[in-house]
Amino acid sequence: MAKAAKTAIKTKDQKAAAEAKNWTKVIRTVRSPKTGAYTFKEAMVHKDKIQEHLSK
Repeated sequence: MAKAAKTAIKTKDQKAAAEAKNWTKVIRTVRSPKTGAYTFKEAMVHKDKIQEHLSK
């Protein structure tokens, strides 16, 4: 599941602030083959590459 950044970035550089809104934090659950326990893997992914990242 991906969560989009909704908070405004407070910088003087508006171009950098606009670019930062294109990134999304992706959290995946991964099951350990040894113990069977679930862990979470977090990654910052560009919004155009989310489906590519999740298909791995």
